[in-house]
Order: sequence, then structure tokens, then C-alpha cells
Amino acid sequence: MNLLIKQGRVIDPQNKIDKIADIFIAEGKVAQIKNKISKDNCEIIDARDKVVIPGLVDIHCHLREPGREDEETISSGAEAGAKGGFTTLCCMPNTQPVIDNQEVVRFIYTKAEQAKINVYPFGAVTKKQEGQELAEIGELKKAGVVGLSDDGSAILNSRVMRRALEYARMFDLLITAHCEDKDLSDSGLMNESFLSTVLGLEGIPDIAESVMVARDLQLSQFLNVAIHFAHISAERSVELIREAKKKGIKVTCETMPHYWTLTEECVKNFDPNFKINPPLRSRKDVEAIKQGLKDGTIDVIATDHAPHSPEEKELSFAQAPFGTIGLETALAAGITELVEKNVLTLSQLIEKMSTKPAKIFNLCGGNLSIGSPADLTIVDLNKEWTVKKENFISKSKNSAFLGRKLKGEVVTTICRGKVVYGNNL
Repeated sequence: MNLLIKQGRVIDPQNKIDKIADIFIAEGKVAQIKNKISKDNCEIIDARDKVVIPGLVDIHCHLREPGREDEETISSGAEAGAKGGFTTLCCMPNTQPVIDNQEVVRFIYTKAEQAKINVYPFGAVTKKQEGQELAEIGELKKAGVVGLSDDGSAILNSRVMRRALEYARMFDLLITAHCEDKDLSDSGLMNESFLSTVLGLEGIPDIAESVMVARDLQLSQFLNVAIHFAHISAERSVELIREAKKKGIKVTCETMPHYWTLTEECVKNFDPNFKINPPLRSRKDVEAIKQGLKDGTIDVIATDHAPHSPEEKELSFAQAPFGTIGLETALAAGITELVEKNVLTLSQLIEKMSTKPAKIFNLCGGNLSIGSPADLTIVDLNKEWTVKKENFISKSKNSAFLGRKLKGEVVTTICRGKVVYGNNL
């Protein structure tokens, strides 16, 4: 069935569109965008007083399959993504087993065929993500990985990281670097600060992140090869990346909503939902992240959606695993904390959550170009809602935003021309 979306505010940063218009979708693709379109024999979606944007693209999430299907599956993660306005998800390779060979990649794609939205796997940089021996990068490329990462485990051996960057370039793949010096973070539980001392919790210093950022920037510059940094959280890291970009180093990076919304103060009540890695940091770091988003130092907003079972997250703060879910709250957090507070324009937010991530990792989507796959999202900017555990579609409920009031709600998500979330189902 063809679709006709009527009179929404269409925003497409790539094509510099921001106007009230109709969009006609035929055979799963964007066919027309005009002020007024009349068509017979198609389903009509009324988008008056709503915004219509390219479907969101998350280049960093954890879908837990294979291995921990009790926490999330590719199918349930895709449903949660659709509710959050995402039409493309890139799942990290720290599954059980690790996505370090063709067989697991093929498994992911087989499961993804049944998912409501696009799901693409990242491959591991090293075998079993142990940081010692490179995975068969050429084989992973043939199998269809869209990027490489040992997310969750930093590659501490500089020689291994150098070889990884060289091989990634050979196969036209980009490495997302997890920057954490484990000798510095060790058994830390929260940001190292006066507050961590008061609470009696071992701290993770911001330099555990920034020293690895500095190393990998040096490698990138030396080899003249591109690198992408995951979940940037610290002011020092933002400063290093900003200066590297000025020097022409081929670097891009991402951050997550919790790093420009929440601070280490949230940990005061020892709620494990605020136990995240990298940890929630100081107010000064939060402001630096916002400035990095505003001036373009930070290219992408991703989610690092990290589901965990209630049994795990209800343990003590020290014993509970790191991580928060984020697919269903990311866009609203961006509208509430960045757009409403004039850090970013709505178009800039969409660029960081759709256009830029698609471009950086050469993914379909991120725009509403004529002839492109009809991946788009309709949003009510004025709808206020409270984050509640019972409203999550995700199999896990461990959100750092529980109880927060957010503004902006996804009304309809369309992937490949098909309504996958919303009232038009």
C-alpha cells in the first residue's frame, strides 16, 4: 500500500528542507515531496501539527542476541527502536558468542530479516574481544558487518590497535574505539570525585577515557586513517577531539543522552540504573558535552542501549552491571534538553541522530531524498510524557530516565515504506 503523509513540517538536514509539505511514498521509497499532493488508492496519514523527519539511525546499541535473549532480542530491540523513532540500529559485537566470525554475522542477518526495522551488525576487532589477536576482518567484511568495535573492552595493546586501524582501512571499515584504560578505571563504580569519596565508592577518573582518546588520536594521525570514538563523556576528551579536528585528523565521535542530561549526583541514592560505563560525570563535563554538540566537535548522538534483566539490576550498586536502556527515550531527551534549551536546533538534533551517523558508517537512510528508502518518523513535539517502567517495549526496563518528564513523542515510524509503529498500524 502506498502512503501519503499530509501537511507535516518536513525537516531533512541533508537536503536543507524545513517546510510544511506532503510526502508520497510508493513501492517503499520516497516518491514526491511537494506543498500539496493528491493521490488515489493510497493510505493517508494526517501529520498536521507534527514534524516529519528521516528515521533515526543508532550506530551503537546492544541487542544481546545471541546469548542473552532474556535481556533483549533483535526483534524486541527493533520494536523498542521503532517506538523511539529509529529505523536503523547497529548492534555491538559483545554478544555470546562474540560477533567475530562469519557464522555469527549470518545469524544476526537471519534474525534481522524478521525485525520491524533495519538491523546491521558490527564485527569485533579482535578475536573474542580479548584485545590480543585480530579477528578475520576481511571475512567479517564479506559477511556484511558495517563497522568494527571491541565495545565494552578497550584494546590496550597499542601495536594491536595500530594493526587494526591499518586492516580496517584496507577493507573500508571504520573502527569505533572504546576508550578506557583499565589500569586506571580498574574496579571503579562511578566518576572519581569528592562525591565518590563521600559515598565510599571506588572512582573511575576521567583520564581513564581521555588518555586512550589521546593515544588513538596519535595513531590515527600517524597512519592517516579515520577513527570513531564511542560514548564520549569527559571534558578532557572533548577538548582533545576538538583540537584534533582543527589539525585535520580524521576523527568522529558520539555521545549519549545520559552524558548531557545526568550527572554523578544521581548516584547519591545508590540506584543501579545510574551505574553506567563510562560513568555519569560532573556538571562541568555535562556542560562540555553540550558545547561539543553545539560546536560540532561531537558528531553523533547514539544510545548505547544496554539492557539488563531486573534480577541483575536489582543487585547492590557494587554488584549490578553497568548500563542503561535508551532507544525509547533518546529523541525525547534530545528535544527536552537540547532543543527546548537552545543548545541545538531541531534540524541539528536530527542531523546528529540520523543524517550524520548514516553518512559516517555508509548506511542507507538519514535523508528524505527522492528515490531513497522511505524510512521516516513523525513526531509530536508538544506532547509531554513521563518515563515509566510499564510503558517500555524493550524486554529490559533499566532506564536512567525513569520518572523524568520528557517532551516530544513519536507518533508514527515508517521503515521501507511500511508503518512499523503508531496508530496507523
